[in-house]
Amino acid sequence: MDALAYLFSLEHLGMKFGLENITRLCEALGNPQDSFRCVLVAGTNGKGSVVAMVEAVLRAAGHRTARYTSPHLERLEERYTVAGRDVTTAALEEAAATVRAAVERLVDAKQLEGPPTFFECATAIAFELFRRQQVDVAVLEVGLGGRLDATNVVTPIAVAITSIDFDHEAQLGNTLEAIAREKAGVIRPGLPVVCGILPEAAWRVIEEACATVGARLVRAADLARAQTLPLRLAGRHQTANAAVALCLLDELDRLGVSVDGDAVWEGFRGVEWPGRLERFTYRGADVLMDAAHNPAGARALAAYIRESGWIDPTLVFGAMRDKDVEGMVGALAPVCGALVCTTAPSPRALPAQDLVMIARALTPPPAHVTAQPDPVRALAEACRPGARVVIAGSIFLIGLLRGILR
Repeated sequence: MDALAYLFSLEHLGMKFGLENITRLCEALGNPQDSFRCVLVAGTNGKGSVVAMVEAVLRAAGHRTARYTSPHLERLEERYTVAGRDVTTAALEEAAATVRAAVERLVDAKQLEGPPTFFECATAIAFELFRRQQVDVAVLEVGLGGRLDATNVVTPIAVAITSIDFDHEAQLGNTLEAIAREKAGVIRPGLPVVCGILPEAAWRVIEEACATVGARLVRAADLARAQTLPLRLAGRHQTANAAVALCLLDELDRLGVSVDGDAVWEGFRGVEWPGRLERFTYRGADVLMDAAHNPAGARALAAYIRESGWIDPTLVFGAMRDKDVEGMVGALAPVCGALVCTTAPSPRALPAQDLVMIARALTPPPAHVTAQPDPVRALAEACRPGARVVIAGSIFLIGLLRGILR
């Protein structure tokens, strides 16, 4: 089994929260995460967009940058970019082989009870890749939560919390306060903590966490100049994300990671973040694809559909079992004329027929609801000349269908 096949074989282990495995693994690798400066971005929604914006500007400012995000859409290499490009498969395989060897040594020595999870190893691979590529500054997206996420093994120079809303309640808690406490785990003594627009209950938790450790809290909403930037990423919500990115860049500039005004404009004008309000033409249909996979993301997508003037588009929708499907469909159904439920390509996916039952139980129910379990056939059936089609609900669904559309 080659190194990447070994990595994917770990997916069956699922999620495991805690920093013990990643700490020991990084130590066995010689702590590659200490070889470059890190910026850590947490949040319910918007964190990937903020990572993409910050990395693009830092690169435009002349820094040798890296970006680590998750999950990928089509290829594992997408998670790891250096100097604006996905790493090569060969470089990824070499780093993965090094991480695998370290894991096997630790397991043999009984320093680990068993193999780390896929995400823990994927994160260690990022650190090893970035060390080998002699990165100056890496912008890292927190995978889930913050406090016990594998990315939180780093010592960042600045952190951001983009938003806090309901998602992954089984892991993070059923209240905004509980979710905020998990996100607040990225906060460090003395560091700037840039926050986007947060619910009041979550804001109080973040304020208290910053006060407890002596971190400096920065409200991105107070920054007005985000309104004047040449935002390439679509959607009104990206203005709020841009404000977080700008504040974070200001803080980095104060910390000696220099950023000039020209770099800000160039970076924002050129930033790319696939699968987020991304448009295609397919079989004569206009297709809008968005990685909305929780109610807050669905509400932002619904607002964009309204603002775009799309009347009654067809929604192709697939979601995971552990998601708030009622919340997502409830947000999107009023702006869509028909709903095609499909089964996203994941063992965790909710079957299409179950989605239909949930949709029809809504008050009021969508006007037209059908099931097509095969996502490829669902896309083909929805797309006809002159039609407008929206795809959402799962990043796994987006990844599969984007390959066809692209």
